[in-house]
Amino acid sequence: MSLENKLLSDMKESLRRGDKLRLSTIRLARAAIKNKEIELRKKPSEDEILGVLSSLGKKYKESIEQYKSGGRDDLAHKEEAELAVLQKYLPKPLEEKELYEMVEEVIAEVKAENKADFGKVMGLIMPRIKGRAEGQTVKEVVLKKLS
Repeated sequence: MSLENKLLSDMKESLRRGDKLRLSTIRLARAAIKNKEIELRKKPSEDEILGVLSSLGKKYKESIEQYKSGGRDDLAHKEEAELAVLQKYLPKPLEEKELYEMVEEVIAEVKAENKADFGKVMGLIMPRIKGRAEGQTVKEVVLKKLS
């Protein structure tokens, strides 16, 4: 079952159950996917849908930080609950150990020796990770390994 179909069936199930939080989160995700479809002028691929959901996840995380720094724990808890719903549709995040192993593998593959080879390493590793780790984290690990 494609991710889009899974979202649709889960939305229908949430409607039947009366689960408003889950329903609103799924509707938001489907709207973002529809916007991507309009932008691309074609049906988005699974990878593009994952990208949309990943960017939504990042927005939720930023909102949570903002609400907590502003002392709005009630809104932060709501955003955390919505993020938990969204994360069910995202691939399992990479553990730090797995990320280090993948980076070492790619560095060996391109025979990278110093920071000048950073672009080569990032160019190969990012498609392999596909939303399972944040770009900033990957960048830090690659720079650490190359120095």
